[in-house]
Formats: sequence, structure tokens, C-alpha cells
Amino acid sequence: MSKRQESKYKINRRFGQNLWGRPKSPVNRREYGPGQHGQRRKKPTDFGTQLAAKQKLKGYYGNIGERQFRRLYEEAVRRRGNNSDILIGLLERRLETAVYRAKFVPTVFASRQFVNHGHVNVNGKRVNIGSYQLKEGDLIEVREKAKKMGLVLEAAQSTERDVPEYLEVDHNKMSAKLVRVPVLSDVPYPVQMEPHLVIEFYSR
Repeated sequence: MSKRQESKYKINRRFGQNLWGRPKSPVNRREYGPGQHGQRRKKPTDFGTQLAAKQKLKGYYGNIGERQFRRLYEEAVRRRGNNSDILIGLLERRLETAVYRAKFVPTVFASRQFVNHGHVNVNGKRVNIGSYQLKEGDLIEVREKAKKMGLVLEAAQSTERDVPEYLEVDHNKMSAKLVRVPVLSDVPYPVQMEPHLVIEFYSR
């Protein structure tokens, strides 16, 4: 499991964007970057633009490890079709992402911990690997003991974000089904994501 060594929301100030659309993001108060030289703005190079797109996408999903993220890129370009859409589909099919999207937890970071602690079943079997790739029709269920956890109840009732159409969610049963694998245009990112730049970065 990759660990985030820095403040979770510092990445928002680095890019000057509210990456998860949360009210408590520090970028809502200070739009410049963190650190002594945070207010300086350099004109980015092509490489810098591609790197920033990669770091932003990687950071959005809870800062996936570089080796794991590169494997997702390699899988995306190996398949036929639009590489950008395939990459997004692979990211959205991760179990920890689906748990977050279904509003069983409030953040992507909480989702990773929630799955790792064994609070989730997939098709009736406990799965504690956040990177587990779901298939269309897979049923995700919050385990009975976890259904009454404060963060689960709070997340389900939150109006901060909506459940996307590619998931069928029943918050009474605390279950969700992956109806279809999404493409970029389906995913409710609060900020613009540019997976084509990520593909360019790795294919240099």
C-alpha cells in the first residue's frame, strides 16, 4: 500500500485547484502553491505539463504508487481502443475507487483504509485489496459490522457529491453494482483531467 508522506491537501495548492471539490480544501483560502516560493509562476514546458497531468491524476486517486500507476498505463496501451478512456476505466474499476464513488466513505484516503481493513465484500467474498479490479456486474457490499460506522453513515447522507450513473447504489443495504465501465466523459471529476497527457508522458 502506498503511503502519502505529505499533507493530503497540499497537492491542491500545488496545482491551484480543489482536486476533490471539498469545502475544507486549503486552496479555497490560498490559491498559490505551498512553500517559500509558492507564489512564483513559471511558464511550464511540454514535459512539465505532462508531468503535472500525471501527478494530478495519480494524486486524485489517493496517490497511487508510481510502479502501480505505470502498470495501469501499460495495460491501457496494450488494449485496443482509446487509451485515455481505457486508463480512466482501469482507475475507476479499482475497488477503493468504487467504494468512494458509492459514497460509503467520505474520501479516497478513507476508502483505501476501509477496504484494507476488510470492511467490504465483492460478490459475497471479503476483498481487502484496494487495487482489486472490478468487472461489470460485480456486487460490492459493506460488511454488516461496518454498516453502522460513523464515517459510513455520514458519507451516505452527504450532499457534497453525487453517485455517478455507472454505479447502482442502495444506501439502505449499503451495496453497489458496477453497471458499466466508464469513460472519461462519465466520471464526475471536480477539475479537468487530461489522461491523454499522461499517455504522452509515459510514451516519450
